Amino acid sequence: SRKNIMVVSLENFYSNKKVLVTGHTGFKGSWLSMWLQYMGSEVIGYSLKPPTNPSLFDIADVGSNMVSIIGDIRDYQKLKNLFEEYRPEIVFHLAAQALVLESYNNPLETFETNIMGTVNVLEAVRSNGKVRSLVNVTSDKCYENNDGLKSYKEDDILGGIDPYSSSKASAELVIKSYWKSFFDKEKTLKESFICSVRAGNVIGGGDWAEYRLVPDCVRAIQENNKIHLRNPNSTRPWQHVIELIYGYLKLSVELKKNKSLHGESFNFGPDLQKEYSVLELVKAMSNNWEDVSWKKISLSKGKFYESSLLRLNCNKARKILKWKCILKFEETMELVANWYRNFYSSSRNTNHITNQQIENYQSLAVKRGLKWAKTN
Repeated sequence: SRKNIMVVSLENFYSNKKVLVTGHTGFKGSWLSMWLQYMGSEVIGYSLKPPTNPSLFDIADVGSNMVSIIGDIRDYQKLKNLFEEYRPEIVFHLAAQALVLESYNNPLETFETNIMGTVNVLEAVRSNGKVRSLVNVTSDKCYENNDGLKSYKEDDILGGIDPYSSSKASAELVIKSYWKSFFDKEKTLKESFICSVRAGNVIGGGDWAEYRLVPDCVRAIQENNKIHLRNPNSTRPWQHVIELIYGYLKLSVELKKNKSLHGESFNFGPDLQKEYSVLELVKAMSNNWEDVSWKKISLSKGKFYESSLLRLNCNKARKILKWKCILKFEETMELVANWYRNFYSSSRNTNHITNQQIENYQSLAVKRGLKWAKTN
């Protein structure tokens, strides 16, 4: 189909580029890999096997048009060999243990994967010397969260009570250490540029992870059960995975153009006035799906800690990268519901609807006349 303005702009950068995606078999990694393939990149993936069954990676046949290597991010030698063999120019590091509740069940694996996995990627980049930009994905939960009303900026204090949050805050410290110690512009590796990105709760088709709201909703709906809500009044910076992936792609482009961004971190999330609670999200899902019902449940007191409020200040990304969420909440939920309904239909074509949603999003960005959607 005819490419629109934003696609051409991105394609000029990513077409025929060698791009490594760690965690490519996961939810966000699969969306990113598909978008890169759509733009003509030579995509290399390094990850464990898909973490869920079903998985977007398998059902959309993501691996058919890329080099897909199954490996553990904790295996430094295997990762180093990959860098030497494929010589990627751009790296997106997404591989992680990404669930708060799972981090309580397996804290050792969480810390090893999220901290030492980040060390291994940075060390492989440092040793190889061929990478021109590295976007390192952490989390909005890397901030010291006091459950207050403030919105967290990129230079706020890092912290975390649960193992997942703590591991992501630690990963941020690792990134900063490598930047200052090895990737500073005064050092020999001045052509390698790195950034970290932090985002709120991401939703979209193809997510089947446990303990995440949308997959839990979909499973309950399909089984004709009530949706169980742990914290119905908790607010989260919900955003569609397409919006976040565009932020990653845009940042890597800007990082190549603007060397002053080297070592910076960026928040990605919706406008603060567009926050929605867990219950509001479930109600929005019910507007796009029949026979949806829910009930509140209680966890054993003191068993887990989950923050009730998380706000990100994303002015930096809006000002410097000219990035912002363009989807209305209702549009986001419609995309999510349509994707899952397609999957569960008899005539499903998962690869097609995923690519179609990417293309429709791009067309909408141009239609809404945003500056970041236009060719420079």
